[in-house]
Amino acid sequence: MNRKQNKINKALVKALDDLKAIDIQVLDVSKLTTITDTMIIASGRSDRQVKALADKLLETAKELGLAPLGIEGAQKSDWILVDLGDVVAHLMHPTARAYYQLEKLWTAAEPNAGVAST
Repeated sequence: MNRKQNKINKALVKALDDLKAIDIQVLDVSKLTTITDTMIIASGRSDRQVKALADKLLETAKELGLAPLGIEGAQKSDWILVDLGDVVAHLMHPTARAYYQLEKLWTAAEPNAGVAST
């Protein structure tokens, strides 16, 4: 992972941490898939917080010069996916996160790709 990607990952994690996201995980999946290099998985305590996390992530991405390629789940808010190209963020309510267990799907991924978890 290059310095630019590390800087982006750290800025996105900081944005999530600033809004008190729970259990932020950063996974380097670049060797496992071609769809993205990094996955960020984080939880919010309520649907409202999950939506706020997605909004903050989009705001930070814009400041970094990144345009979202897609946003899924914004209407329901228990799981919002934000596709920023090299980074895909999964922002989830704890019940959805426990049910889908995305971290287990990517067990071969390198955890915390250049970013300390909070």
